[in-house]
Amino acid sequence: MRSEGALTRRDFLRTGVLALGGSLFPQALMGSFCPRLPYEKSLSLYNLHTGESLRTVYWSEGLYIMDALADINRILRDFRTGDVKPIDTGLLNLLHSLRELVGSRNVLHVVSGYRSPETNALLRRNDDGVAGKSLHMEGKALDFRLPGCAVKSLYKAAVQLQGGGVGYYPGPGFIHVDIGRVRYW
Repeated sequence: MRSEGALTRRDFLRTGVLALGGSLFPQALMGSFCPRLPYEKSLSLYNLHTGESLRTVYWSEGLYIMDALADINRILRDFRTGDVKPIDTGLLNLLHSLRELVGSRNVLHVVSGYRSPETNALLRRNDDGVAGKSLHMEGKALDFRLPGCAVKSLYKAAVQLQGGGVGYYPGPGFIHVDIGRVRYW
């Protein structure tokens, strides 16, 4: 039986390893060798169908901000039905990384976020390019444009990230990104 406040073997080893590592490689503890995580992750969104806009920090100091995620879910809702679904944080992180990669702080113009099964079926009847099991229905896909960034450049940057599927739609002027398997069209 150990007394209150006594170190366990695991605590002792962990403390010893950190102390040894810190004395041998002090730069590692200071971040020289390790890339620093961003202090905050933010997104700026404008829904082309509803006219709503949002600028929010959704992640800070290693934690997702629940109110910000709720606001993102609302602006990316199915504008036809009003249905709201949680948007996968992996998709938000991909969008954040994409904006960082292209060096833009501009507002993402949302063409399509979450789609209810009813909306997806409607779109599929009118366009054979709409997937029957679209990741839009899972809150894992977004169609958008980024003012100030050519659609082709945005597409190439999204492909470079290797974060999932990327579609190029030069006619209507937007790209599709999702966090499914890596593929391009």
